[in-house]
Amino acid sequence: MFLELKALLTPAEVARLVALSRELRFVEGRLSNPANTTKDNLQADPGDPRYKESTEIVSAAFARSREFRDFAFPKRIAPPLLSRYEPGMKYGAHADAALMAIGAVSLRSDISCTVFLADPGSYEGGELVTHLGTRPVVFKGAPGEAIVYPSTMLHEVRPVRAGTRLVSITFIESLIADEHRRTQLYELNEIGALEGLKMDWQNRVRLELVRQNLLRMWTDG
Repeated sequence: MFLELKALLTPAEVARLVALSRELRFVEGRLSNPANTTKDNLQADPGDPRYKESTEIVSAAFARSREFRDFAFPKRIAPPLLSRYEPGMKYGAHADAALMAIGAVSLRSDISCTVFLADPGSYEGGELVTHLGTRPVVFKGAPGEAIVYPSTMLHEVRPVRAGTRLVSITFIESLIADEHRRTQLYELNEIGALEGLKMDWQNRVRLELVRQNLLRMWTDG
């Protein structure tokens, strides 16, 4: 299941991240995945003193997004990383690593997220493509939009033909590792939110009891 966040970042936050991308030092993207010969991009150097600000802006946006929290049930979020693709660059079809070292902590990647920063009309190509069986699902969002999707899916970034693709990417370890269970809880949340006080109170309480009990059963503390 996918979640499209239409306004994760404010225009001011997008502008600041774009400005930081002009100031930050970028390094070869394959440093974080040297075994993948199809990876050809640039990513912000964590050693750059301005790197921390770039991660904090996106992390704060996730923290305030109720829609994101209700979908992902986040336990840990990797520091969001600015990634840049110049003409000819791409990231071939790949699977994200299941376990990632974040400092001294190991993060299990249950959910992946791409936050779009460049105007889609400013570059050609560079679409994010997730493979749903044999069907490609294509995303190319407006600045500030984000796409959240299971890390278990094969996905790729098509070659950039012109312009510059700028995104921020991150990975989320969910409190609920199983994607199917996570989706059921999300749907129950949505039903409760959409029906609201229109529901008979006793039925609403029973629905909430089921939701909370499933959360207790399925949460990976």
